[in-house]
Amino acid sequence: MHNYLIEGRPTVQGLSIIDFHLHFRMPHDPLTRSLSGGQFGSSGPAVRSGCEEFDAGQAARSAAVARTSAQWRKSWDFSDPEPASADAAWEAEADRWVTELDDHGIEHAAFVTAGGNDAMTALVGRGAGRFLGMAAMADPFAPGAAQDFEAALDRGGLRGLKLFAPLASSRMDDPAADPIWDVASRHNVPVLIHFGHCGSAGGIAQNAYSNPASLERVAKMYPEVTFVIPHFGIQHVQEVLFLMWACPNVVVDTSGSNQWVRYMAQRLTLEDLFRRFYETMGPERIVFGSDSSWFPRGFARRYLADQLRICWEMGMPAAELQQIFGGNAARLLKLDGWRPASADAATPGNRGGMGDR
Repeated sequence: MHNYLIEGRPTVQGLSIIDFHLHFRMPHDPLTRSLSGGQFGSSGPAVRSGCEEFDAGQAARSAAVARTSAQWRKSWDFSDPEPASADAAWEAEADRWVTELDDHGIEHAAFVTAGGNDAMTALVGRGAGRFLGMAAMADPFAPGAAQDFEAALDRGGLRGLKLFAPLASSRMDDPAADPIWDVASRHNVPVLIHFGHCGSAGGIAQNAYSNPASLERVAKMYPEVTFVIPHFGIQHVQEVLFLMWACPNVVVDTSGSNQWVRYMAQRLTLEDLFRRFYETMGPERIVFGSDSSWFPRGFARRYLADQLRICWEMGMPAAELQQIFGGNAARLLKLDGWRPASADAATPGNRGGMGDR
């Protein structure tokens, strides 16, 4: 892709890119490691123990999901994650991410997990203005969750909250979580909630709390809070679309490979997703994210390239692409004074063509 500077700012294809969804040091983070399936090895101890046949079966399962993850990386031409022995501490990895942003023309990166809120605060500080961060927790119903969230916003300077619905101890519409939404409302920050299956191969396929339809009561009760559902809602596309119809404060992000479309009963492609959400909800309710995480892959440039190609070929105006790939994230994360580097990308009606056919 074509990267160049405009007024000293990095751009990709003339667009100022803000990545709304990255993970920092996933193999070292208990929250994300528990969801990783076969990507980083075993995610935890077996529930049963002391049974030789069971232990052998668990070993066989771990080997099988590791092979599936390896095959996925091969199909996408991604290198294997670096071994733990190659770890050079978090500071070195943070600096590596600054270089990644420079190399790929990314202006800002919003990390949604980093191994705890204190670690996220430290990461943001080391990013010299390039990094943004969210608080994260496994369970919004845990004692003290709202207080921890508020402290992360007040003292840590974080700009939102990341939750995984399949890890929660109840549905998102349980009033016991209202203190969390109260904090988000008072601080005017977005809440990013992962619904649907979680993790790489061997992760969580089904969970009683993983349907985004459960968010309707909360979204209607807190219309001033923007709720972001990542990965286009994964297998719950229909539920997300109806939720967005009912609740104008619900948006989606585009993050990840979105390979989950292969497992749907009906034929579905990434282009289908973009077209459906763009035509029904508009560009202001779609936010670009890459879901980048481990090295040596680093920034998953292929995801950005595929998504930009789809949007250009759909004939979106440049200003609408700029909304999706930067402007919406800047608004949600309160990047005061931010504007696109290119005047063309800020001008409505600058529609892209199809190019060679």
